Amino acid sequence: MGLSAHQKNGGHDEWLTPPKILQALGPFDLDPCAPMVRPWETAARHYTVQDDGLALPWDGRVWCNPPFGREAVKWLRRMRDHGNGVALIPARTETAMFYETVWGSADGVLFIKGRPHFHYVDGRRAAFNSGAPIALVAYGSDNLESLRQSGLGFVVVGHHRPDSNPRPPGGGDEK
Repeated sequence: MGLSAHQKNGGHDEWLTPPKILQALGPFDLDPCAPMVRPWETAARHYTVQDDGLALPWDGRVWCNPPFGREAVKWLRRMRDHGNGVALIPARTETAMFYETVWGSADGVLFIKGRPHFHYVDGRRAAFNSGAPIALVAYGSDNLESLRQSGLGFVVVGHHRPDSNPRPPGGGDEK
């Protein structure tokens, strides 16, 4: 099974990030697209599909493992604009989404070694891996440092475009 299997889990997009990844990155304040059911916490606070995390305010250090597919770019735009957190996305570096929200916007990208096995919402590890390479994208210098210290893969440091809008120190939504 490939990446499409990661996208749909019994008709929905809820997959859990392997705990090893979260533990390597340190604590997060908010997960705005958390599964409804979680055998482990991904952040101190969670928004689920019922809350509509895209419409609610984001604050602090954000963990974002968005649904893989057409909706992912909305989450990455929000993360880019928030400027403080880490997003887990497919490492499809040539896509319009990557060019819009990662290249020239992120502080760094970690390409995870190997293909992780995500987990079902009951905590069971999927028998199949993600089916594609996975990247962790850091917004904010502290989050870049957490990628560097994680030991999860190879980190590429971002370079901001001269024409990009600078983010306030420490990130933050101004909504």
